[in-house]
Amino acid sequence: MFAVFAMTFVYALFVWIVFFKFKWLRLTPVWGVTTVFIGLHLTLVPLVGMRFVSPLSNDVRLVRHTVQIIPRLPQPTTVEEVLVTEGQAVKQGDPLIRLDARFYQYQVDAATAAVAAAKQNAVVLQEDVKVAEESVARAQAELTYKQSQADRYTGLAAQRAAPEAEAQRWQTDVLTSQAEVAEAQAQLKRAQAALDSQIDGVNTGVLEAEASLKQAQFYLDNTQIHAPADGSIVNLQVQPGMVAGIIRAGAIASFIADDDPYLLAMYRQENLKFMKPGQKVVVALNLYPGETFDATVKDIWWASGRGQMLPSGRLPSWIDLPNYPEGRYAVQITLDDPPPHMPIGAEGAALVLTNPANPFTWVGQIALRTYSWKRFLYPMPF
Repeated sequence: MFAVFAMTFVYALFVWIVFFKFKWLRLTPVWGVTTVFIGLHLTLVPLVGMRFVSPLSNDVRLVRHTVQIIPRLPQPTTVEEVLVTEGQAVKQGDPLIRLDARFYQYQVDAATAAVAAAKQNAVVLQEDVKVAEESVARAQAELTYKQSQADRYTGLAAQRAAPEAEAQRWQTDVLTSQAEVAEAQAQLKRAQAALDSQIDGVNTGVLEAEASLKQAQFYLDNTQIHAPADGSIVNLQVQPGMVAGIIRAGAIASFIADDDPYLLAMYRQENLKFMKPGQKVVVALNLYPGETFDATVKDIWWASGRGQMLPSGRLPSWIDLPNYPEGRYAVQITLDDPPPHMPIGAEGAALVLTNPANPFTWVGQIALRTYSWKRFLYPMPF
């Protein structure tokens, strides 16, 4: 930096001696243009150095995490009460909006009754198995008795001690009893299968009813919307009597979180040549004219919408427009000691010190402070 000032001073002294003091040369238009051209290049050296050593951006935005407040209900529901006001600060878990819960309470009541019925049905299934087992035992006993009678009368008929018709009747009764045993065994298998329909020892019917109850309880809980974190409410569009809960294109309010605000500064691509996370930054916010704040580069977002293409059958093409702005990249910056009032969308300027020991840094420092003090006057209110 001092070498640049020295060169500029020596050059100005040389011009004064040659053209004005001793008048060794006459200051013609050609010599005048040449002299000014060389002088301007000498003064541009600090500006060129500042672009890489201490790049300055006056396109800075304060970003905060926002949550769109959208009711998660399957049915249109009337808003009963709005418990907050526009811009009100709230704590995590504070109630914000209360909707009509009667319909969802009815669903919870019905689901609760269904769970009780399912549990009772599980007990009935156990009794059904016992009844089926008794039916099988009774059918098998009947089959044993009839088989013995059929064998007895068959022997007697062979000795002509009993009618052949009686032996045939008992044989028919045996076939009937065998069918009854098979039917009773099938009933037992069916009852046992229904009883064994379990997951981790719990009947599937009970699990299904409990799942329906949890879903009904979920929607009932969502009839009251709570703050997801510490923050404030803006864009509060909802009012009592409004119908919400159906599919919407937008939210009924916006929630702005207090935690983890950061700045996004847009830089030209050549300014990022020596920039990296962890470097020190000096920030000027328009909310605080004449003040600067220490900050740190958290990350460089190596992505730009200029390179994004939507799926299409058209081939990529670029139109060369003379006034089309150059694509820039965002640099995420966090303030070391943020001021108490930092609303979302606040603007300012940021100076990244890629090499704080480099003398070119002073040029950027002067430019940043000039920007900050200028906010007292510019833009003019008239």
